[in-house]
Amino acid sequence: MTKKGSKTAGKPTVTMMKEKAAKKVKQPTKAKHAGKKAGAHEAKKVAAKSVQAKLPPVKTYAERELKHFKEIILEKKRETMEELENLKESMMDVTTGEYVSESSTYSLHMEQGTDAMEREKTFLFASRGNKFVNQLDDALQRIENGTYGICRMCQLLVPKERLEAVPTAQTCAEYKNTNVPCERGRLALAKLKKH
Repeated sequence: MTKKGSKTAGKPTVTMMKEKAAKKVKQPTKAKHAGKKAGAHEAKKVAAKSVQAKLPPVKTYAERELKHFKEIILEKKRETMEELENLKESMMDVTTGEYVSESSTYSLHMEQGTDAMEREKTFLFASRGNKFVNQLDDALQRIENGTYGICRMCQLLVPKERLEAVPTAQTCAEYKNTNVPCERGRLALAKLKKH
């Protein structure tokens, strides 16, 4: 019962199914592309680790400087925890102790949309705050391990000014923004290649 003039008018069903299957085989799947990307990412990690393994012994910040960084991190953590507590209080109904819902009796239809948008922003800020606290905890752990302030890429010290501005930093700003080592890192890696 095929229509006249259609492309499939004279083809049997089996032939059409074989053609469809052949087309599917020729087209690369998204999974294959994702696998290639993941493989490339893993290759970069392995290359970075091999470069790090060849680097000379790592310099670290002095004990007093690490203490200074630890104070900065603890202060940032305290401030962030206070902000999270304030956000939590703003999301809670003081009378019931439950999260504020959209069924507020005083809200009109238009105000409910605004209320929902404000709640979403509050939850987003809380999520960011929690993530930042985790990063600060990781930085404190790196201080304890003796790896704080050491660039993951070139194993040189991250500039003190950067660590004071962004105490969770694990690389120089240039590498963070461009995935290319900073000038100091390039020079250090070049010296390593000469040896």
